Amino acid sequence: MLEEGSVAPKFSALNQHGDTVDLDDLTGKWVALWWYPKASTPG
Repeated sequence: MLEEGSVAPKFSALNQHGDTVDLDDLTGKWVALWWYPKASTPG
């Protein structure tokens, strides 16, 4: 579990356009990561 203000682990993810974004590519920039944990689940 990450704590507020801690450094995020390295990761890659798809953006809304289907392009891969690597956290290393955003070094020195502010990053807000938002996801919906139940977006792909029934109910």
